[in-house]
Amino acid sequence: MSQKVLIIEDEEGIIHLLNLYLKDAGYDVVVARDGADGLALHAREHPDLVILDIMLPAVDGFEVCRRIRAWSKTPILMLTARIGEEDRINGLELGADDYLIKPFSPRELVSRVRAILRRTSGQENAEVHKTATQKEGSSILHFPGLTVDLPARRVEANGNEVALTPTEFDLLALLAQSPDRVFTREMLMNKVWGYDYLGDGHTIDVHISALRKKIEIDPKLRYIKTVWRVGYRFEVKTRSSASSS
Repeated sequence: MSQKVLIIEDEEGIIHLLNLYLKDAGYDVVVARDGADGLALHAREHPDLVILDIMLPAVDGFEVCRRIRAWSKTPILMLTARIGEEDRINGLELGADDYLIKPFSPRELVSRVRAILRRTSGQENAEVHKTATQKEGSSILHFPGLTVDLPARRVEANGNEVALTPTEFDLLALLAQSPDRVFTREMLMNKVWGYDYLGDGHTIDVHISALRKKIEIDPKLRYIKTVWRVGYRFEVKTRSSASSS
């Protein structure tokens, strides 16, 4: 059965272009032309992925993203005509998985859609899971105050389940399986997003920031350390002994 993509966009030219390329790539497409209709269609159609414009009538894209993420882990690819960093960072902090700046190549968008859906549908999870399975003989990772269940894609911090987006979970799973290994931003982008790194480190940095807020509940524990000008590594240290990051 074909995967379903919900487009929430009010520009007819872009709707036509996305319809053409996504259907040609084999996806079923449903369209909403404002935020309110987009939320209703999302609840009714249960799409596999949402393509969401920021500038929408009725309810803007940020609010749509926030509402979807409040009860669903559906991957969200945001579109913006604004080139400022603030809009991109806001979208990622609200739980979007990726973004594209208008004007964009339709082929690049289809490539992003494929990469996100491969990752979130489990077709690329073997890369994320294999280290724990091979080295530890278990696919559940245990750390002080943190448990990562790889097959169930479930995380507990301080005994409470944490709601992570698909991207946040995949970042955590990759880092947590190789404690103390330094991952560059390029490595994280290629392994988690599934396509070549495009030079915008904010995509990685904002996801890491959101992930830290969710899993570092205990003020005495820190799990993800910034390696200055390089990337990130997973470690477990107390706040008193950890360097600033």
